Amino acid sequence: MTEVILSTRAVEKSFGRTQALRGVSLELARGEVLAVTGPSGSGKSSLLHCLSGILRPEAGEVRYNGQRLDDLAEAPRTRLRRREFGIVLQFGQLVPELTIEQNVALPLLLEGHDRSAARTAARAWLDRLDVGKLAAALPGELSGGEAQRAALARALVTGPQVVFADEPTGALDTVGGEALLDVLLSTTRERGASVVLVTHDNRVAAHADREVVLVDGAFAAAGVLS
Repeated sequence: MTEVILSTRAVEKSFGRTQALRGVSLELARGEVLAVTGPSGSGKSSLLHCLSGILRPEAGEVRYNGQRLDDLAEAPRTRLRRREFGIVLQFGQLVPELTIEQNVALPLLLEGHDRSAARTAARAWLDRLDVGKLAAALPGELSGGEAQRAALARALVTGPQVVFADEPTGALDTVGGEALLDVLLSTTRERGASVVLVTHDNRVAAHADREVVLVDGAFAAAGVLS
């Protein structure tokens, strides 16, 4: 029997008069790589933000390991994201005042890990993603592709149970995008972690175990596991 690690039920989310999500129900299995596709403005990023607890829906519910994620206060939701989730947003979203190594080590330091061990782990992930030589650089000194690889290192350094990646290859060329996906998917599959991959690129979606399509804030195909 498939084990569901993350789910939504009838989730709705609006921004002003714009309804981004219209009653979305979705299930993600443990160890599954799920691609969420659809045209621009279809609600893909809004869904990722609700699934990861960054945003709260106005209606419906989000559950992680059976627990209502949307009912949690901000502080416990932040702790859960830091401990259980890895998140790669568009354009990296690195802290501009910190070096790349410090950015990657930050999630570990916030959880009380030894500073030296956190820096060692950060450097190992930067090396694995071929940006180790940039460890002392600031985010503003990186190209878009380099920043995206650093952001993926930060997402993976804690060993998350679910990785959320929003257009992770958008700033990379074809070869660089394939290399980044290889690290992301090989790492998560080794550990039995799940991935939610938001993309408009069919080549990226082809790496997933399953694809769902959002159109105007609702699924064009069922998002519930059969």
